[in-house]
Amino acid sequence: MTVDDHSVVMKDDGVAESKRAQRCARFSSQNAGRVAMVLRVLGGTKLMRRFVRALATCLCLAWLVPTTALAQQVVAETFMIPAADPGIHLYVRNKHLDGRDSFAGERIVLFVHGATYPSETVFDIDLPGGSWADLVAQKGYDVYLVDVRGYGGSTRPAAMDSPPADNAPLATTAEGVRDVGSAVDFILKRRGASKLNLVGWSWGTTIMAGYTTDHNDKVNKLALYAPLWMLKAPPPFSGSGAYRVASRDTVRARGIRGIPSERVDDISPTSWFDRWWQATLATDPGGAKQSPPGIRAPNGVLKDIAEYWGAGKATYEPEKIRVPTILILAEWDQDAPLYMAQEVFAKLVNAPLKRHVVIGEGTHTVALEKNRMHLITQIQGFLDE
Repeated sequence: MTVDDHSVVMKDDGVAESKRAQRCARFSSQNAGRVAMVLRVLGGTKLMRRFVRALATCLCLAWLVPTTALAQQVVAETFMIPAADPGIHLYVRNKHLDGRDSFAGERIVLFVHGATYPSETVFDIDLPGGSWADLVAQKGYDVYLVDVRGYGGSTRPAAMDSPPADNAPLATTAEGVRDVGSAVDFILKRRGASKLNLVGWSWGTTIMAGYTTDHNDKVNKLALYAPLWMLKAPPPFSGSGAYRVASRDTVRARGIRGIPSERVDDISPTSWFDRWWQATLATDPGGAKQSPPGIRAPNGVLKDIAEYWGAGKATYEPEKIRVPTILILAEWDQDAPLYMAQEVFAKLVNAPLKRHVVIGEGTHTVALEKNRMHLITQIQGFLDE
């Protein structure tokens, strides 16, 4: 069922136009001598002079063509698909080039979020550099985002409308894996493909990796951004209660951990954060009505951290991953520090290709920070290989 269908067009601005004009002027100046040489070689006839001038004009105009004229339009569709468990529906967002409805498996990619925020406002928010989903779609990919139950546009269990202490933790990792499985099956059936690429962030890496261990045949490549693994000490929480509420100030303070205090607004501009916060808050109308407004997030992940990764037990075995895999994180990540990725990397003994990348000057939420394009281009390069 299509819920929403609209287009996204990349816009150009006067600054870009001015820069193209300057490049054109430089081009004309730099190539004047070459044009004169061509005229001498060709004998300088009137006809040839006209030809060379026309050629130079065409080349110059190529600099002036706005990038919007060269880029195809990206269209978006959203779906509510049934989960494997009765009564649960999952929000799936798709972006692809206009007019395209057929894609090979290696050109299809599914993203999933982390422990607190939905997929859309991490992977499809228009921050400087562009929406990640749009950038991938413009490369000719069929891009999907999915929200696990209890997050974003997916079904929020009734327990999320009651006090947290009244119910058990919601949305465990095992349920997240099942929800991703439902999304994968929907996408593969829709496109008539046999496999696709998976990208997970934070808690989402355990979901995507866990799914892959049992379904290597359906996965082309696996990208794990800020992979979660064993903690060095038990966490300071038990994960009890159905859900938690994260306020703006709490989220902001957590997001800038690790950044030198004098560089906070350089690395994570407040204006960027506020744009993202408003977009994220809009995905949870129930949380937005609270005082203070906040994002409601299921506690299943906290329960799993306490019972699994905080207790030295894994929810999946990296040795069972048999597809090309990239692990990537930023140097100041306080939630999934470097040693976690290193331990997972060492266990990827059956991956035909494995890569470990560390991005400088970024945190757990580098996808929303100044160096976000380093993350995006690294994963894109991995997918394009």
